[in-house]
Amino acid sequence: MPTAAGVYHWASITAGRHGRICGFFAGWWNFLGWLFALASVCQIVGAQTVSMYAAFHPDFVTQQWHVFVSFLVITWLSCGIVLFANRAVPFLESIGGFFTITGVFITIIVCAAMPVVNGKRHASNDFVWRDWVNSTGYSSNGFVFLLGMLNGAYAVGTPDITTHLAEEIPRPSMNIPKAILAQFIIGFVTTLLYIISIFYGISDLETVLEEGSRYFPLAAIYRQATGSAGGALGLLILSFLPLFIACIGLYLTASRTFWTLARDKATPFSSFFSKVSSRYRNPANAVLLCAILCTVLGCIYVGSKTAFSAFVGSFVVLTTLSYLTAILPHLLSRRANVTPGWFWMPAAMGYIVNVISSLYIAAFIVIFCFPFALPVGVPTMNYNSLMTGGLTLFVAAFWIWRHKDYVGPQQVRLADNAILAKDAI
Repeated sequence: MPTAAGVYHWASITAGRHGRICGFFAGWWNFLGWLFALASVCQIVGAQTVSMYAAFHPDFVTQQWHVFVSFLVITWLSCGIVLFANRAVPFLESIGGFFTITGVFITIIVCAAMPVVNGKRHASNDFVWRDWVNSTGYSSNGFVFLLGMLNGAYAVGTPDITTHLAEEIPRPSMNIPKAILAQFIIGFVTTLLYIISIFYGISDLETVLEEGSRYFPLAAIYRQATGSAGGALGLLILSFLPLFIACIGLYLTASRTFWTLARDKATPFSSFFSKVSSRYRNPANAVLLCAILCTVLGCIYVGSKTAFSAFVGSFVVLTTLSYLTAILPHLLSRRANVTPGWFWMPAAMGYIVNVISSLYIAAFIVIFCFPFALPVGVPTMNYNSLMTGGLTLFVAAFWIWRHKDYVGPQQVRLADNAILAKDAI
């Protein structure tokens, strides 16, 4: 089912006669998740740029408004590229992929070589492979490990991100599954090698935790690994470039998700936001909306980091809920509502994968709502359950209001829009 709606469309199909309401919730959960992911990555890139400056100015005290200014530049520059340089986006994404792979291997080499060059020793094998530092307050190391898996969503990425471009690439029914597989293979291999290398480059974990608690821990790790502010800056630039291009990709994903909801009359002012600009050949109104909402979230960051974290922290839970809304009905309907495609799994394997996926999602939705550390206070509380529940109530109220007008995912006729891929139906 290659469609820019992605999991929103899938949930509408796999749930059969309940597809309208399942698809509606899946679509909104998915969009809200991607919007928060966009704001989160823009904040990370903003904090990273400030850290680059702070690396050469030891007396500089980072303030939240410093990060906010950088946040605004990153947000609107990414928006402008998506709006006005649509033809250049595939090339930029290729550059991002190149810098991701190249940057990982350069970082590995630098972190492996520089401690020796500077006459320092690498971290011990025990530190990297055996020692366990649990400063969370939880007594169970196993639970802490599971709670820490939240970082994997940022390291590997969520599986539906490429699906939202299905109507803009050739042969999406074959190429989208390949892209998802490549995303996980590349993400797993590079992340594993990268994390091992920077662990060996750490000489003082306490300093990393102390400096990282303020804004950007990676800067402290790179400074220890390279032994200089210049070396840290060089490695930060290598991670900054693909992260900035990732912001562009997140704009593509979030805007396409909202656009597909709008064209199915699932949003306010759907006729306005469902338009595709004939000049720029993209859903310009949806892109601008994402930029405005992202800016609003940035303003929240200036007022309260806790409130900002409450919103963006629900990204993983919301997107994962949208996947469950598609996978669980597919399992319960015995996979009867989906036409087999290029990579259709045999019955036994398909059921096993669907069961494991559903159980995994259900378990980790609960785990990711636990506080990250004990004891719990207002600044350290995990507000994922509150935000997810509150936003779900908002979506439910909107469903009650708009369900009569909501038409569900629709096929787009190729004659209506020449930018669509030939088999993106």
